[in-house]
Amino acid sequence: MTNHNAEPGHGNSVAAWTTVITVMVAFCIGTWFFFLDVAPMVWASAGLAFVGVVAGLALKAAGYGVGGKHSKSH
Repeated sequence: MTNHNAEPGHGNSVAAWTTVITVMVAFCIGTWFFFLDVAPMVWASAGLAFVGVVAGLALKAAGYGVGGKHSKSH
């Protein structure tokens, strides 16, 4: 039988929030420029989404992820 009371850890950390917010902003910008038919800016927003993921991974490696040395859940 599994323990359903255990906290699954939903990524409530600086690294997770940085990644989510950056990717969401990039998606919104990309959608707007797709609507306006400005292809270079759509690709730039895709690049921004990639940068957001890389930033999140870098913050996690620096200890700002869940259970990291700089997180509250340490």
